[in-house]
Amino acid sequence: MGSSAAVLARTIVVADDTAFVRDRFKTTLEAAGHRTVAVTNGNDLVALVTADLDRIGLVVVDLRLPHANGVSLIRRLRRIDPVRPTIVVFSGTIASAAEVQELATLNVSGYVNEYTALQHILPALSPHLYSDELNRRNGPRVALGIPVAYRFGNTIAAAVTLNISRSGLAVRTTSPLQKGVVVRARFRLPKGKRDIDAESKVAWSDKGVGMGLEFLNLGLDDQAAITEFVNSHFFSNRKA
Repeated sequence: MGSSAAVLARTIVVADDTAFVRDRFKTTLEAAGHRTVAVTNGNDLVALVTADLDRIGLVVVDLRLPHANGVSLIRRLRRIDPVRPTIVVFSGTIASAAEVQELATLNVSGYVNEYTALQHILPALSPHLYSDELNRRNGPRVALGIPVAYRFGNTIAAAVTLNISRSGLAVRTTSPLQKGVVVRARFRLPKGKRDIDAESKVAWSDKGVGMGLEFLNLGLDDQAAITEFVNSHFFSNRKA
């Protein structure tokens, strides 16, 4: 069975009490063929995961739901199972950097901006819809569309990034490489004064989306620049 068929067999839960956010994610995911269920409060989310744990592949959750209190909601979910389902948090509902650190200990797989453009919703979530051997980077991701060149063997290809984290890039391309291929990626952050050159490994690959590049070898200055960029943009759209 191919990866697409495996993905379609899994349910995605969108948990947000704001109709605008909840409905646009649900509509976009359903249009891509994913079975999607929406909930509006923490108690309903916990009850749903308890009842349908084996069928739920991904939960995209607002940490400020009614009947929930930030990280404690994720702790309730992890008491059901310590690693299932995959959890992605709406980044605008994070209150502090300390919460990000706590969430990392609870196997939260990543973050997504709840107001991300419709065309970026599926690419942002696709890395989390695969099995555990594929890309499961922890930590904040920032949507970013910049040119990136990558070399594999004697070939140089160009693409556009979808997002960046401290540990890698998601890249939009119609010709993704196979998982495990090692490439040399070169890109320049917005307002950056020099290119970043990173030996990277293809961590996930999807012909409909692109691929994820996991940094393998990154200079200290380059890592510091990426970390500063991600941290400075991550909290720019938090919920009041």
